Amino acid sequence: MASLDTLLFLGIDGLTSGAVYALLGLGIVLIYLVTRVINIAHGDFAMLAAMTLVSLEQGLLPGTSYLLGAGALLWGALSALAARRQGAWAIARPCLGALATATLAFALPLALAALRAPAALNAAAAVLMVSALGPMFHRLAIEPIARASVLVYIIVTLGMHLILQGLALQLWGPQAHSVAPLLDGSLAIGAVVISHQSLLVLGLTVLLVVALYLGFNHTLAGTALRACAVNRTGADLCGIEVASAGRRAFGLGAGLAAVAGVLIAPVVGVHYEMGFLIGLKGFVGATLGGLVSYPGAIVGGVLIGGFESVFSYLSSAYRDALVFLLIIPILLLQTARHKRRGVVHGH
Repeated sequence: MASLDTLLFLGIDGLTSGAVYALLGLGIVLIYLVTRVINIAHGDFAMLAAMTLVSLEQGLLPGTSYLLGAGALLWGALSALAARRQGAWAIARPCLGALATATLAFALPLALAALRAPAALNAAAAVLMVSALGPMFHRLAIEPIARASVLVYIIVTLGMHLILQGLALQLWGPQAHSVAPLLDGSLAIGAVVISHQSLLVLGLTVLLVVALYLGFNHTLAGTALRACAVNRTGADLCGIEVASAGRRAFGLGAGLAAVAGVLIAPVVGVHYEMGFLIGLKGFVGATLGGLVSYPGAIVGGVLIGGFESVFSYLSSAYRDALVFLLIIPILLLQTARHKRRGVVHGH
């Protein structure tokens, strides 16, 4: 039997990990609701944020700058090509925007290195840079196949996952990196010691959830995202630009994953393969709400973190396997619920 202190420690550890998985699950649900894309590469945003933070802490130019620069230039070229019949300014505007974005992608890390910026500022810059990759991902990979099926989107995002993982391997190497906690120190509750980093994870997660709730319910952009989630065709007929809404959804989703990445980076070893594993755990949590419920994604993420903590205590060697096995009963429950709904609607 585990002691009370052990149970308290497992609970805090599970809640901390669950908060990170909840952020990932929220991003997965947001992207799916607005665009109908199950983004297999979602965890790679967290990996890129953690890797970017590693480079910024070392005063180096992160590989993310090259990704942003190449993505911005390609976006500008495609936009200029699409606007070639609308006049010189319509062609020049996306080109100028692409050049400005590419310049900023290199100037920001260099400025932070010159100023020897604190850890919090480096983390914020890493989140900002990875968040900018989200709209690029949508513009370059999703918009050209805007009316594709869910299966096609899964194949495309799986390909993007392999590309991003391979690029991360080339840019940062195969070795694992360590990141210093954003907050040092700890708080003792009896025999249990809670790090300030864990408190930061929990507090920031709560703030982001509240900010998302207020943004979705009290802003025009949030209302547009909700409209696209309910009915994309109807939203388009009402004058909402569905493509722009998709880019915003990918930007927000990438930002949530990036926050999760910089928060979990001091806890786990940062390496180019970490994205798929934590992204899959976020997906398992999101499936608890059927990929359509934000509260379900939060609850699912916390439950996955709790189960992972318990499984680590019982059998650390099979921790991940036991966590992923949870997706089977979750899917069975979802199937049974949909069947009951079908019977009710049928009557």
